[in-house]
Amino acid sequence: MNLEESLEMIERALTDLIERNKKIPVLVEGERDATALKKLGLDGEIIIIQCGKRISTLCDFIAENYREIIILTDWDRKGWQLYRKIERNLKGRTRCIHDYRLIFARYSMVKDVQSMPNFIKGLRKKMGRKS
Repeated sequence: MNLEESLEMIERALTDLIERNKKIPVLVEGERDATALKKLGLDGEIIIIQCGKRISTLCDFIAENYREIIILTDWDRKGWQLYRKIERNLKGRTRCIHDYRLIFARYSMVKDVQSMPNFIKGLRKKMGRKS
């Protein structure tokens, strides 16, 4: 897979994510992840996991308030474990969308959400595109 293809897949996913975030909240691990997504153009609701609540309490809140949620935990080991825990907890209560995690994990050369803005900017620069 070449860099051009990677950038295209990431940008397509990002455009879709920005659009879907207008109606569906995105769940991230921390404040820096939320800041990174805002830099990338998301302006919908972003829920931060590390908000002092237990995962089960947070999942109960999500299940009571949302029919769908986009889970965008990091794609490192801890992020995958957290994702699985949340998805198990929400099963049958709230639809979990995880496509974006999979696309970013596959096509980016970083392991977390907070690194995405600089990664995309660097990739665009390499491809001779404006960022």
